[in-house]
Amino acid sequence: MMFAPTYLDWNASAPLHPAVREAMLPWLGARFGNASSRHEYGRRAREAIDEARAKVAAAVGAHSTEVVFTSGGSESNNLFIKGVAALTKPGLIAIGAVEHPCVREPARQLRRVGWTVREIKVDREGRINRADWLEIVAEHPALVSVMLANNESGVVQDVASLAAEAPRAATWFHTDAVQAFGKMPLRFRELGVHGMTLSAHKIGGPLGAGALVLDKRVEVAPLIAGGGQERGLRSGTENVAAIVGFGVAAELAADSVAAEAQRLGRLRERLEAHIGNSGARVFSNGAPRLPNTSFFAVPGIDGETLVAKLDRAGFACASGSACSSANPEPSHTLLAMGVDPVIARNAVRISLGRDTTEDDIERFAAAFELVVAELKNLTAIAVHG
Repeated sequence: MMFAPTYLDWNASAPLHPAVREAMLPWLGARFGNASSRHEYGRRAREAIDEARAKVAAAVGAHSTEVVFTSGGSESNNLFIKGVAALTKPGLIAIGAVEHPCVREPARQLRRVGWTVREIKVDREGRINRADWLEIVAEHPALVSVMLANNESGVVQDVASLAAEAPRAATWFHTDAVQAFGKMPLRFRELGVHGMTLSAHKIGGPLGAGALVLDKRVEVAPLIAGGGQERGLRSGTENVAAIVGFGVAAELAADSVAAEAQRLGRLRERLEAHIGNSGARVFSNGAPRLPNTSFFAVPGIDGETLVAKLDRAGFACASGSACSSANPEPSHTLLAMGVDPVIARNAVRISLGRDTTEDDIERFAAAFELVVAELKNLTAIAVHG
């Protein structure tokens, strides 16, 4: 039997929910129609997509006509940023300093066509720096993108307040809500933004499905031109099975979000009490955070090494560094927060989910204590040997 570590990396991807799998199965077999076809097979596919669109919209307090299905969060972020920019005179684009690469990189690409890019600073807890934000607002940015909840630290930004302060007549405001969806209540109208990005696989849906929730007042140029699917904003034959799964996952996530937030918050408190006893420093614990996310470092212990040791001990978690063997880099999020690069390289992220239990936390705590003690001992031998 294959070794299966306890999964503590839910922010990376959530396992497919059993109910989602069951809903998708018919669309991987007998129900195979192209939703653009006029016959019965096509009509049934179109009805399934429409039903899923309504479910996703209801889960986030939007209208179904505002939901544009995509292949995931990266495409949705690119669609809004590049799509708006393509129809707007080049000006200032402002993005949070701790954004995901799929926001940072398209923003940087816009520099080649005359746009100015400003990163909005964050404080030491990872929250948007208010003074820097107000300075940027005074420059009347044409486009703003601030993520609702950070994928590493779990910090939740007050996007509604930021959007309310942006110059409404001149600024299109977007938020990447991929990590927030399913972990906190989410209402598109209440955020006051013009675009919001969602992804299915973070909430127990399938990989390869996402959505851009788009205010009807916003015009965007499509990234993919062709047959005119998704109101002409995202051409290509729809992935009916994935979209159906996304709809079911969204419905399930919305129904359970309040209770799960309380349960996971209690588990995280227990986790952080345990790791604190082993000398871990928890980042952003003075800011509002997602209830399932803990981002920490043990001084003197490399994060990649710790993650590898924990994996062998039976627990799958994540390093806080986006690195390759050729070019290891500390967490961009932590560097933006002013964390020493040496400490940033020690970062580890634990993220909990629907299957995480109290027993998982207790077993992890015991393994963590042993692994940290072992690594500290090896470090001491290396230093003094």
